[in-house]
Amino acid sequence: MTAKIRVGVLFGGQSSEHEVSLVSARAVLQSLDPAKYDVVPIGITKDGRWIGGGDPLAALTAAADPAKLPGGPAAPNDPEALTTLARYAEFAPLTAGSSLDVIFPVLHGPMGEDGTVQGLLELAGVPYVGCGVMASAVGMDKAMMKAAFAAAGLPLVPWQLVGRVDWQRHEATTIAAIEAQLQYPLFVKPANLGSSVGISKVSGRAALREALALAAGYDRRLIIEQGINAREIEVSVLGNDDPQASIPGEIIPSNEWYDYEAKYLSGASQIVIPASLPAELTELVQHYAIRAFAAIDGSGLARVDFLLDRNDGTLYLNEINTMPGFTPVSMYAQMWQASGMSYAQLVDRLIALALEGR
Repeated sequence: MTAKIRVGVLFGGQSSEHEVSLVSARAVLQSLDPAKYDVVPIGITKDGRWIGGGDPLAALTAAADPAKLPGGPAAPNDPEALTTLARYAEFAPLTAGSSLDVIFPVLHGPMGEDGTVQGLLELAGVPYVGCGVMASAVGMDKAMMKAAFAAAGLPLVPWQLVGRVDWQRHEATTIAAIEAQLQYPLFVKPANLGSSVGISKVSGRAALREALALAAGYDRRLIIEQGINAREIEVSVLGNDDPQASIPGEIIPSNEWYDYEAKYLSGASQIVIPASLPAELTELVQHYAIRAFAAIDGSGLARVDFLLDRNDGTLYLNEINTMPGFTPVSMYAQMWQASGMSYAQLVDRLIALALEGR
């Protein structure tokens, strides 16, 4: 009888995407075949403690912010949840020779998706699902990501990088420089967050000031992008040395743009899979997605997002997400489902890719 693979599923984390991670992790845990895998759930609290034993997912969900929990909590928050968490057993630090065969880090955002946890797992000598340290770090930092894409000759909308210190010390000069190079509407983003947290769409100078202040509350580096009238096209990438791209999909947001509420809370955004695109444009999207994956030295998985200009049909690469939302109804999984791979098969494949090595 073949020995089961011992899989640690890591979730929660210290980022503003903590609640999204819990929903993704629940889906992964439910999909893992007990005939193939021994599963060890490992939670990371919002204050950075690693907890194990019992049901850390239930404990973290009970303590989660219900206003940010996609789908809402199963029941009203447990007022004793934080006390319960305080009593949870600390998970022993990972070390070389860990009894785990592989880690599936279902973490979104900083302190999880940005190379920090990946570096820890490298030091511990434990294989893990997803991109390595460099690809994770570059994929999280929008400025470094854009630099990598530009070096690879991939098409980007006009953009600027602004330092928080420069903005705070030289507000008028900073705004003048932005307005000299870009036209409203603009998108203002923290360089190192996901799930549209801290992002604003602005159409004038007063709103630009507010948006820069908001983004500066999340990061010391701020991205300003030219807004365009665009369709939002996404494609999933899977693989190590020979990555494959899925059938593309399209997001039709319920709000003016695809913000956190439109992504996770309203339930009114529409997903169209496959995206209604000519065959040659579908091939171009897939081609650019694989090139973007290679540009950051990706491995395992990523979702690559594009903007298709409604006015002139120009295709722009928007960003890459190295640990996208990972429920069966998330775009990443749905695009592979449309391409012929079930959610359980996808999880199996990702674990196999992790064990192959990068």
